[in-house]
Order: sequence, then structure tokens, then C-alpha cells
Amino acid sequence: MTLAGKRAIITGSTSGIGLGIATALAAAGADVVLNSFTDRPEDHALAADLGAAHGVQARYLAADMADGGACRALIAQAGGCDILVNNAGIQHVAPLDEFPVAKWDAIIAINLTSAFHTTAAVLPGMRAKGWGRVVNIASAHGLTASPYKAAYIAAKHGVVGLSKTVALETAGQGITCNAICPGYVLTPLIEAQIPDQMKTHGMDRETVIREVMLLRQPSRQFATTDQIGGTAVFLCSDAAAQITGTTISVDGGWTAL
Repeated sequence: MTLAGKRAIITGSTSGIGLGIATALAAAGADVVLNSFTDRPEDHALAADLGAAHGVQARYLAADMADGGACRALIAQAGGCDILVNNAGIQHVAPLDEFPVAKWDAIIAINLTSAFHTTAAVLPGMRAKGWGRVVNIASAHGLTASPYKAAYIAAKHGVVGLSKTVALETAGQGITCNAICPGYVLTPLIEAQIPDQMKTHGMDRETVIREVMLLRQPSRQFATTDQIGGTAVFLCSDAAAQITGTTISVDGGWTAL
């Protein structure tokens, strides 16, 4: 399929899942806007290289997703948006009664409230065109729970609920809104944790991945950023025009348990 002529904004997209989605959308012909909170030469170079590799327009725009005004300014600065991917997110692990208030506030702001601001900002333009796709990156933890991740789980459940509401408010307008719920995805951040887990548990790489990190993922295999990107591209396709207000789990069977 082709997404030529469409502009996609992907928040939190200089690495990991966000970059995988941006790459897949660019490969499908969409012009892409990368985003993070930094504003370094390498951020702009990353966008330039991505655009050159796929023959599309690509640029980088810095915006702090913890700031609602900055979220809306990102959309305005991009100059229009056909495809919005709300991917920006952070994590903190602690028991509920010890959870730092500042961490709670930051996780809710970046993982959930930013999606409210960006989506509110893109909908008028999508309605005017009669076409739009909003893809929210939730998590298996948007459908299930684990201890010590209260803010993250609350935010990701909120993203799923927000996706349903947006879908209902835009039904029949050529706009869809869905949430992708990944399980564990092999990103640079996860890759960096493997050596420490090997040392802690006294296991080799494959055993620690299978028996520790992927204990709740029945396939015992990581999802890949390419797979998440491919799922996002599908949701932007004509084949998915009647898929809205739902979740697609890419979790190796985690939420089937």
C-alpha cells in the first residue's frame, strides 16, 4: 500500500518503537515528523537520513510532551497532520505508597495527557479533509496489570479509553482511532537490560530472556519494532477503514492468559 501525500507525526520517535513506526510509515510513502524533547544536531540528522532512505520528506521537531501547550504547538508547527501516532512515554517502578508524586504526575502527563492534547489539535484538520488516522501506543499493561507500575498502568488504561472515545466522536467522518498494545518489544532500552538480568539471575542470554524477561509472554519471543511499525501501517490503510475504537495486541499471547 502507499501513504504517499500523507503527513505523519510520531511523538517520542528518535528510537525504539517510535522510530520503528516512523520508518515503516516512511517506507509506505508518508512524510514523517519525528519528535522528542531534545534538540540536538543528531536528532535532525536522524530525520534527514530517514527521509533520504525512503524518498520522503522527514523532519525533526522538539517538543516536551509533559507540556500541553508544547504538544499543541508541535501539531501547529508541523503544518498539518493526516496520521498521528501518540507514542511518547516514560516509566517508573515503585510500590504505590512509596510512588513519588512527581513521577506519577510526569507519567500521566507524558503517557496519557499528551495524547489528549495532540489528538484535540489534529482532529479539526482531519475532519476538514475527511480522512485521518490516530494510532495510540498503549501496552499489554493497558489491558492487564502488574504490581509496582501504578502510574504507567493507569495511563495506558487511560489511553485505551481515550482511543474508544475518539473513535466514537469521529465515527463516519473518515477518521479512525485505535490503540496498539505491545508486550515486550526488543528496543535498545530493553536490550541494555539483558546483561544486568543475566548477572542477577546467573543465566545465559537466551535463558534470562525466556524465563525472566518474557515470563508473561507465552511465545517467549520479543515483538520487534518492525512488527509494531507494520501494525501501524495496516491501521492507516484502506483495509482498516472500518477498524476503529479497538485495541490490537502484539504481545505473543500475553493478554490471552
